[in-house]
Amino acid sequence: MSLARALSPLISGDVRDDPYTRHLYASDASMYAIQPLAVAFPRHADDVQALVAACGEMGVPVLPRGAGTSLAGQTVGAAVIVDFSRHMNRIIEIDGATARVQPGVVQDQLNRAARKYGLMFGPDTSTSNRATIGGMIGNNSAGSHSVRYGSTVDHVQSLKVVLADATTPDLATDPRLNTAVAGVLRGLDLEGFPRFWRHSGGYRLDLAASGDLTKLIVGSEGTLAVVTEATVGLVERPKAKAIAVGHFTSTPAAIAATADALTFEAASVELLDKAILDLSRQRVDYAGLGGILEGDPQALLFVEFFGDTPKEVADRVDELAATWKAGGHGYHTLRALTAQQQSAVLKVRKAGLGLLMASSVGSRRPLAFVEDTAVPPERLLPYVEEFAAILDRHGLSAGFYGHCSVGCLHIRPFVDLRVPAEIATMRAVAEEIAELAARHGGVNSSEHGDGLARSEFNRRLFGEDLYEAMRQVKRIFDPDGLLNPGKIVDAPPMTEHLRDPAMPEPRPLTTALTFAGPSTGGMHAAADRCMNVGVCRKDDTGVMCPSYMATREEEHSTRGRANALVKALSSQDPRGALGDERLHGILDLCLECKACQSECPLGVDMAALKSEFLHQYQDIHGVPLRSRVFGAIRTLNRLGSATAPLSNWLAGFARGPLGLSGSRPLPRFHRDTLLRWHARRPAAPGTGRGEVILLADSFTSYTEPGIGRAAVELLERAGYRVRLEARGCCGRSSISKGLLDRARTMAASMVARLAESDAPIVGVEPSCLLTLKDEYAALLPGDPRVAEVAARARLVPELLTEAIDDGALTLGDALRGRKILLHGHCHEKAVVGTTATRELLSRIPGAQVEEIDAGCCGMAGSFGFEREHYDLSMKIGGLRLFPAVAASSPDTLLAATGVSCRQQIAHGAGRAARHPVELVHEAAGLS
Repeated sequence: MSLARALSPLISGDVRDDPYTRHLYASDASMYAIQPLAVAFPRHADDVQALVAACGEMGVPVLPRGAGTSLAGQTVGAAVIVDFSRHMNRIIEIDGATARVQPGVVQDQLNRAARKYGLMFGPDTSTSNRATIGGMIGNNSAGSHSVRYGSTVDHVQSLKVVLADATTPDLATDPRLNTAVAGVLRGLDLEGFPRFWRHSGGYRLDLAASGDLTKLIVGSEGTLAVVTEATVGLVERPKAKAIAVGHFTSTPAAIAATADALTFEAASVELLDKAILDLSRQRVDYAGLGGILEGDPQALLFVEFFGDTPKEVADRVDELAATWKAGGHGYHTLRALTAQQQSAVLKVRKAGLGLLMASSVGSRRPLAFVEDTAVPPERLLPYVEEFAAILDRHGLSAGFYGHCSVGCLHIRPFVDLRVPAEIATMRAVAEEIAELAARHGGVNSSEHGDGLARSEFNRRLFGEDLYEAMRQVKRIFDPDGLLNPGKIVDAPPMTEHLRDPAMPEPRPLTTALTFAGPSTGGMHAAADRCMNVGVCRKDDTGVMCPSYMATREEEHSTRGRANALVKALSSQDPRGALGDERLHGILDLCLECKACQSECPLGVDMAALKSEFLHQYQDIHGVPLRSRVFGAIRTLNRLGSATAPLSNWLAGFARGPLGLSGSRPLPRFHRDTLLRWHARRPAAPGTGRGEVILLADSFTSYTEPGIGRAAVELLERAGYRVRLEARGCCGRSSISKGLLDRARTMAASMVARLAESDAPIVGVEPSCLLTLKDEYAALLPGDPRVAEVAARARLVPELLTEAIDDGALTLGDALRGRKILLHGHCHEKAVVGTTATRELLSRIPGAQVEEIDAGCCGMAGSFGFEREHYDLSMKIGGLRLFPAVAASSPDTLLAATGVSCRQQIAHGAGRAARHPVELVHEAAGLS
């Protein structure tokens, strides 16, 4: 009997041990991979106790896990992994300044709940939008404000736990445990332990001496007990914040300025070096910072101040800037005093890890093995200089970022673990850096824990007496070594269980799309860019990943899907593996929103990967009728309009054969199409701006022609001569359905037609226009016309804004005093951003424009029409979009750039949303 079948009847949650699930949980955000025996998803503490009891009887190890974002390999192992993030994620209560939470609660989730009381959880990791409280307890995590708030151990008040024998002792009072631990500590010299306060390595024997063993569990990485509930303290949320961003000509110069910042009681002092800063400038979603910097700094120092009033914190920024200037530190200080000014600054500061990882090329990656050392801040400058010298001597490069305020820089050297000599180099560097940190009075693990990367060094770093005491403590709590074995004590060498060397060389696979970019190596390399940092598991901001937000299933995250594809593409027969039904189930709920293209730090393009997967899968299994129909959406819409209104009545009869939901309203075909309207009207001569080509997409042409008319009239009013490109489909719908051969033919025809002119190409449906800028390069590699067409492709709002600003297009007061709520299309957000659309709406006189961070609408073209996807589509819309619409006043105007978005808002929120050009059309007096 399989392990899953043996354990499943014992709990109300589920247990899985299929090959794909085991593969998805074989890795975390570290450089390690170990296949688990099974994965369990408990619903409550009784489930956990039952699991531990059964595993204990069978002699099977247990490994508790949160978001799987550990950097040192804590959450991988040959064990039954207990995933707390899926079900045990409830905030039980907030009472005064304390909160009782289940271990799967995400840090930002707790902070959102505590905000109404003016409180927050003090330790603030950069992964706060996916890191669980249970994981933070396991690692004794800290964050950028640890100089003020300390580490997780400083905020944990009590824990409910299950021990390896399935008992649930009170850690504060249990006589057996307290007596046994006291015996270990008796006579032990704890003088000078830990060496530095910001410490997360080994077991906190110093805190166990108090008699309350709760603190001993914090930082134990699930090796002593399984936490099922935590009571944590909350701190006051700062009433005012301000940030000073110092510009420096070198990293050492920035570090040298840290002491001044600390004298003004900074809440955080964070460093970014030029390597990471340059990476941020290449990304659409981090572009805001580049535009406000002065010159070309080699390093930035972000100094944050908390206070009671804006004036108080602003004064401290000014005082620091004056002190730096007087001391010759840096050449400019940027002041970020408002929330809007701080937004871009904070976003880039927290993204250091992801941005660094985005510069990976193939299997040469910035690895976490010496990234968590910390030394007293006054020793940081000489420490970093010696650190850099060690890297130079070994021929390694690295990015430098982290917390100068507490002497912790996250330095990740680039290493290719597929090269044996580089593994040896990595180990040599790890040994030298551990000794260097100790020599400077620091620690080897300061907030990321030991895991597989650093546990091996604990005997050497702590000495025989302390290390043996830690081993005895482990035996007291876990006599048979079944709780996350091989971590903290009795660990294997750091070079065992490395992920990349264990992966087989991928077999050749001919693909329809060309996968280019930083990782050469085709589809396998494109999927393997994922380094498991888990940004796709966030649930409250941005778009990525809508299906994970709704299901909380690892396999429905970008990370899960990428890892599943890596498994298939690493097999002996990758083409056959892509026909697997289990893999199809994992990829089926991907909405192809493209958010991962911009929001994933490594730019994993799951939309392209799914399209290629569907192409390969359907090559084996055949193309379903529904995919054929929706893949030919332009033909369908053209025929529907030609036979309207009869077609609108007959459309309902297609629901059954095509598997469409009976709950979803179908689009209405218009007989008077955009093409007919345009053909019968006199041509506008234009007034000097020249010709513009309007992409008459399949929706603007046949189901929403009013939007196309508005765009034409506005462009003409602005002085353009408008020519419609209506001779074929861009191929967007064929791409989404995996019909890539058909899409290539469509793309080639479209490029050939568009290349006949050098006029700007514009469109109002983002998904169609942006196909020219995005997928065409993968469909038609080597065609130089593709890049030229892509460079000319622009959204209509860009041209209209330019015309308004230079006086060619004038808007009136028709919408003065109205509030406009903007929801941008996912593809727009991912490829070019929504700035142009937002700027256009802001030109409407007297209108108040607010863009809502509502994620993906959940419609995703045909996805929301499909019977099996309808419920999920509505659930995604109900997460943030529908509530945001419902919270707006009835006279608020809703603007949405995508046809799918407008359909979803009308159906799910009961409100009509208009395309932004329709609102501008009205403001221009053309309606």
